[in-house]
Amino acid sequence: MIRQKTGKDEWIQKALLLVMLVSLFVSIVIPLGVLFRQALFDKTGAFVGFAHFISYFSNSTLAQSLVNTIYVSTVTTVVSVMLAFLYAYALHRTAMRGKGFFKYVALLPLFAPTMMYGIGLTYLFGNQGVVTTGLFGYFSKGINIDLYGPVGIILAEIVYTFPQAFLIVSVSLAVADYTLYEAADTLGAGKIRKFFTITLPSIKYGLVSSAFVTFTLCFTDFGAPKIVGGQYNVLATDIYKYVIGQQDMGMGSTVGMLLLIPAVLAFIVDRLVERKQGSFITAKSIPYRVDKKPLRDRLCFVYCSFVAGAILVLLGAVALAAFVKVWPYDVTFTLAHFDFTTVAGGDGMTSYWNSVLVAALSAVVGTVITFVNAYLIEKTRFMPMLRQFGYFISILPMAVPGLVIGLAYIFFFNQPGNPLNWMYGTIYIIILANITHFYSVAFITATSALKKLDKEFELVSESMRVPFYKTFFRVTVPLTLPAILEIAVYYFVNSMVTISAVVFLYSADFKLASVAIVNMDDAGDIAPAAAMSILIVLTNIIVRTIYEGLTVKLRQRTKAWQKR
Repeated sequence: MIRQKTGKDEWIQKALLLVMLVSLFVSIVIPLGVLFRQALFDKTGAFVGFAHFISYFSNSTLAQSLVNTIYVSTVTTVVSVMLAFLYAYALHRTAMRGKGFFKYVALLPLFAPTMMYGIGLTYLFGNQGVVTTGLFGYFSKGINIDLYGPVGIILAEIVYTFPQAFLIVSVSLAVADYTLYEAADTLGAGKIRKFFTITLPSIKYGLVSSAFVTFTLCFTDFGAPKIVGGQYNVLATDIYKYVIGQQDMGMGSTVGMLLLIPAVLAFIVDRLVERKQGSFITAKSIPYRVDKKPLRDRLCFVYCSFVAGAILVLLGAVALAAFVKVWPYDVTFTLAHFDFTTVAGGDGMTSYWNSVLVAALSAVVGTVITFVNAYLIEKTRFMPMLRQFGYFISILPMAVPGLVIGLAYIFFFNQPGNPLNWMYGTIYIIILANITHFYSVAFITATSALKKLDKEFELVSESMRVPFYKTFFRVTVPLTLPAILEIAVYYFVNSMVTISAVVFLYSADFKLASVAIVNMDDAGDIAPAAAMSILIVLTNIIVRTIYEGLTVKLRQRTKAWQKR
């Protein structure tokens, strides 16, 4: 018979859970409430209802921003999901060569800030771009497109959203019941019929999820429209103009509320999809077997080469611009662009090191908070209603764009009567914004890893009167260490590249690399902006490579006890 947990153990866990829930409530729910209040009240504190929304939509120019945002998001979603589906299909359902290479290339844009895609497009399709000038006169005629506007934004957003769409669709295609295809063959079904009656139905939830995620990412992105948007206004740049340019917080919060709409819808759809997903696979399912078909495999190889080549060319254009003197007039190799003392701000490498510091602290603090909270919600057995509430708050940030988080933090932490007002303008509010922004995905990763551990570990420790924290550090943490490292890398990489969550929160004496890129682009220092982008990409790749190496060794150690 299992003995009851000691009173001290239970009180410690209850206290930790309450502290975690209060912290989440203060950092997520209250700031959003303040943002909502700001949209309904004027500068004097008088209630104005929906006056700000009416004012926004009555202005044809501002209302056009919403139409523009919906347009570029819709086009981006259609193109990006189609490209991602075909790419993932080629990797999972064909026998073509180079699958590992194509997979890693598809994920490269995850390591770069969204501004980098705009910079790369400028060097390719700008007035003096490689493509525009026909390889600088090598060809008699170049390709000229109107880059600065919807075309540039859509191209940049496609590169930005492609990896996320690819990952979601790839997970759906990775599992399939081959017995259904064998049954279809027995019934004489053709390839096209099998595709529409088996393949598409089996991944429809993944396609829907990827479409909503892609639409939301594009709808709320700030980096790409800022670099290549020109005079084509979207909601994200409207917020920036209202808050930074005009100091009109009421209208800024109004636009922020509009940005929440697609994010909340995507969140609801994703939750519904998650409940239904997985029923296509049963215990009797047989893994999908790929047959070699030379023509199909060659065509898929050509397609993947085209997509991967486009990504590499775009990133390569930024790298080339960072290492040549004056593009395109003097292509002599130089490292001068990495001397950031002569550009806008003139703070040298300070912005870069600030970003590394913020990313590292966000990774460490965020991982500890996320994993401990996930453990308390998933592995404890008291206060079930409170733990359910904690789970809801933990996945809430998934429905909140980074710009909205940054704006909400301005209104909440900048209030003189707020005891947390001391955080405003410091490194701590930036770290908190990063943790909040990326918390939900990290939390779901942690809970997924914890669900795989048998509850017997906790039950046995209780029966032996072992304190829960000893079980936590000696059993739970070692067995889930790969997932913990994955969470840390996720926080680090995203904290390095993000601009939306921190663009309103940095102070003049503590700038970040992503903010420096925007400032350098505004000042016309495109080559140094490209150089800073390359530093961010290289840093993230190095961190990810170290993680991959550590994970291989850790998995070998954690599975050693299973060997006979």
